[in-house]
Amino acid sequence: MKNKFSKGVLKWLLTLVVIGGYYWIVLPPINLQSRDFWSFVTFIVIVTVIINAFSQVVEFIKQNKSNTRVSGVPKLNLKALGKPLKVALIIVLGIVVLSAVASLIGAEIFNATGYKDLITIENGDFTTDVAEISQDQIPVVDRDTASRLGQRKLGEMADLVSQFEIEDIYTQINYKGKPVRVTPLMYGDIIKWLNNHSQGIPAYITVDMTTQETELVRLENGIKYSDSEYFMRDLNRALRFKYPTKIFDEISFEIDENGTPFWVASVVDFKVGIWSGSDIDGVVIMNASTGESKYYKLEQVPTWIDQVFDSYMIEQQLVYNGKYRSGFWNSIFGQRGVLQPTDGYNYLALKDDVYMYTGMTSVTSDESNVGFVLVNLRTKDTKFYTIPGAEEYSAMSSAEGQVQHLKYSATFPLLLNVSDRPTYFMSLKDGAGLVKMYAFVDVNQYQIVGTGNSVESAKADYISKLKTENVTEVPEAEVKETTAVIEKITSAVVDGNTVYYIKFQKDEAVYTALVTKSDLLPFAKSGDTVKYTVSGKVINTIEFE
Repeated sequence: MKNKFSKGVLKWLLTLVVIGGYYWIVLPPINLQSRDFWSFVTFIVIVTVIINAFSQVVEFIKQNKSNTRVSGVPKLNLKALGKPLKVALIIVLGIVVLSAVASLIGAEIFNATGYKDLITIENGDFTTDVAEISQDQIPVVDRDTASRLGQRKLGEMADLVSQFEIEDIYTQINYKGKPVRVTPLMYGDIIKWLNNHSQGIPAYITVDMTTQETELVRLENGIKYSDSEYFMRDLNRALRFKYPTKIFDEISFEIDENGTPFWVASVVDFKVGIWSGSDIDGVVIMNASTGESKYYKLEQVPTWIDQVFDSYMIEQQLVYNGKYRSGFWNSIFGQRGVLQPTDGYNYLALKDDVYMYTGMTSVTSDESNVGFVLVNLRTKDTKFYTIPGAEEYSAMSSAEGQVQHLKYSATFPLLLNVSDRPTYFMSLKDGAGLVKMYAFVDVNQYQIVGTGNSVESAKADYISKLKTENVTEVPEAEVKETTAVIEKITSAVVDGNTVYYIKFQKDEAVYTALVTKSDLLPFAKSGDTVKYTVSGKVINTIEFE
C-alpha cells in the first residue's frame, strides 16, 4: 500500500512539473477569453493522460518481469487505460467545439457593426488641427536611420560594445517637446548576462529625430527587467506572475520627462463576441530598473505615455471601419463607400502626443487617397480629413523622379502642414541607407516637388514651386526682408550647384543662397551691404547696395 501511494505521488509530481514547466515558458494568461489559456488547458489534459498511461505501462512491464517463472502472466488493464483516455478526448473535443462556437459568435458576418465601431472617427479641419511647425522641428530620422545611428553610437563606447547589444525597439515618443526614438541595450549573450546582471543594463539610447543627435544615456540604477533577463527578472515573466489574468498586447519602451526608463504593457479587451474585436482598455506601467508597476485604466494613463495602442491594431480597426460602413454584404457586393487604409503609416508629433498617420483610399482605387486619418496613440482619438490627393507611394515615386539620376530612394512620407497645405515630407537615401537630400511633395498635386540638401533649402524650393504654379501664396511670416552687412561669405559646390554660405553682422545664423540669386554673388566680400529676403535660413532674393 505504501509503495502504491509513493508511486501515485511520484506520478502526480511529474505531471505538475511538466505542466509547471510549460507555464513557466509559455506564460499563458489565466483568462477564459484567451485562446492561449484554452491551449494550456488542452495541454494539461493531454499530459495528465500520457503520464498516467505511461505509469501503468511501466508498472505492467515490472510485474511481467517479476512473474516470468510463474505460469500466469499479468495482463495490461486496458479498461483502466481507456477510461481516462475517453475523458480526455471528451474534454479536448469540448474545447474544440467551444472554440469554434466562440469564433462563430464573433464572426464578421454577424458583427459588422461591432467591428466598425471598434474605432470612432470624427471629421477634422487640417489647418486647425495640424499646426505648421518650423524647419528645426521636422523629423528627418526614420526607424532604419535611427537604428544605424544607434549602432554607430554604441560602437564608440569601448566599455559597453563588448558586453551589450541594442534592442531593436526604437519607440517614437515626445521627450521634452521633441520627437525622439528611444531603445534600451541588451545583454550580448548568457555569459555576458552572468557577468553584468547584478548591476543591470547600464544605459539606453535616444535619437533626436530632428537633429540626428544620438545619445547614450547612462543610468545610476541599471535596467533589471527586460527581454534579455532570465528567471523572475524576465520582463514577460515578471508581468505574468504579477498580473496572471491580464492579456497583454505589445510592450513598448518609453522614458518619462526625467529620463527614467519604463515598460508600457497594453492590456487587451475584446469588444466583439467572446474573443474577437481586440481593443485596449488599460496599461501596466513598469519601472524598468526597480520592477515596480501599476495598472491604469485607459482614461487614467499618464500624459507622458505616448504609445498605448499598437499601430498594427489601429490599422486593423481602420480596415474594419472602412470596410463595414454600410454593412457586411455591401463590403462584398457593390462596395458603396468602402474605404481602406493605404499600405503603410508614419508618426506625427502634435501637442505633446504621438499620432499615427495613414491615408485612406477607395477599394477600387490604387493611386489616390480620398483623405487621411490621424490617430492619437495614447487615447485613440481619431480624425478624418477629406483631402483628395496622391497616395504615399505615388508621392515617393514623384520625389525619386526628381533625383532619378542619383538613384536615391524615398522614406515613407510624413504628413506636414506647409503654408496651410497638406504636404508629404520625406528623406532621400542613397544605396547605403544614408540620408542625402530631402523632399516636399504636395498632396493634392504630387507633381509639385521641392528638393534640397537641407530641410530649409528643400522647403524653400517647394514654396517657390507652389508660387510658380499659382497654388498658394507664401504667408508673410515665411518671408522676411532685411538690410545687413556681410561679415563672412564662402562658397561650396553641392551636387553641381554653387551654394554660398553667408553670415551677417549681429546675426548668429548662417544663411545659404544659390549662385542664381544674383550675378554679383561671386564678387561679394566682407563689409558689403545687401538687402535680402529669406525663408527660414534660405535666401530667396538678394540685392547689393
